[in-house]
Amino acid sequence: MTKELILAAFLICVGLCLAGAGTHAYQWLSKQQAALRYDGNSFVGSMGNLAMSFVCGPYIMLQLGWRHEDDGTMSMTSMLVSAVVAFGWAFVTGLMFMGAYVAIRY
Repeated sequence: MTKELILAAFLICVGLCLAGAGTHAYQWLSKQQAALRYDGNSFVGSMGNLAMSFVCGPYIMLQLGWRHEDDGTMSMTSMLVSAVVAFGWAFVTGLMFMGAYVAIRY
């Protein structure tokens, strides 16, 4: 049981690391704020934004949870929901990338 929990935590960590690195690389190269979107100037641009949103989504979701309300406070509900969604999404992203790594490596 412990091995499975450690593996799940490892996959979440891999997913969050890839999402954070991808988000900062996207913002550095494109010189614009990363956001969850699927719009674009063309079909290829839309697919690129969709792929960026999928890979960078967990990191963006964690940032969305830290937004302040109108009165300057932070919503605990917003923080918890965004964290649960981000960690679940990071698990899927980490599983996809680690699965591809193991498939290519071995």
